[in-house]
Amino acid sequence: MQTETLEVELPIDADIVALDKDDHIVVLIEVKINQAKEKAAKQSIADGALQQIKHFLSKLSEKNVLIPYAMIVNLQEILVFKWDGTVLSEAILSLKTADILHYYDSKLGDQRIFEPYLTRLIEAWLRDLAYNWKSEIPPASEQIAAIGLLPLLAGGTTNSRVEIGGDFIYRN
Repeated sequence: MQTETLEVELPIDADIVALDKDDHIVVLIEVKINQAKEKAAKQSIADGALQQIKHFLSKLSEKNVLIPYAMIVNLQEILVFKWDGTVLSEAILSLKTADILHYYDSKLGDQRIFEPYLTRLIEAWLRDLAYNWKSEIPPASEQIAAIGLLPLLAGGTTNSRVEIGGDFIYRN
């Protein structure tokens, strides 16, 4: 099997970043709509997203920027990974996307979803986790707390479609 090397240059395009209360990036999030029908094609897309996240985190670590968590979101699941600066863990948390986001759009699943809308729903959930704008106990709060991410999100915010250049964000 041939290994493909992904060249990554700064700035890095991120679908979403979650920031802590001090504006440090604590989660790098990739949002993917996977419309492939074949299992092998779906897995290839998922593997590609994971490789991309690894390369992004590695490049940022070279600039002494440690983003402790990564997330890959698709219509079926939300996967959370831990990054230590050199190694990306296996998924430490797997959530069903519909179970989480149905709370923010009760008609979710009734219509076709596109990436920008899925991105907005994920941001709504992360902001709810950060400062409880919609509920006192947002979906999956306990699971997010159990992996150590909830305290990092507290009082923070999100930005979508950004470019990250080291420890700063170029644009919204």
